[in-house]
Amino acid sequence: AAVYNPLGSVHGGWIATVLDSACGCVVHSTLRPGQTYTTLELKTVFHKALSAGTPVRAEGRIVQAGRRAAFAEADLRGLDGRLYATATSTCLVMER
Repeated sequence: AAVYNPLGSVHGGWIATVLDSACGCVVHSTLRPGQTYTTLELKTVFHKALSAGTPVRAEGRIVQAGRRAAFAEADLRGLDGRLYATATSTCLVMER
């Protein structure tokens, strides 16, 4: 599996990328026309090893969306509800 690390589980970088995308999408949904955003900070916590082929779902939530910064969180769960990872994100909101 292309996303495995040397220990045989899914690489944390792949998980962080998925959670960054979930946080980014939820921040994007709060923007006005003409605004954009970029991730300033992402903290990822790995709760359980993930095996390739395990179906997962990432879900993001807005914590607070302001004029210049937005804060979001996301979790990565198996379809059975098992928690694999969580993330918090700070995004810079900008005019295009």
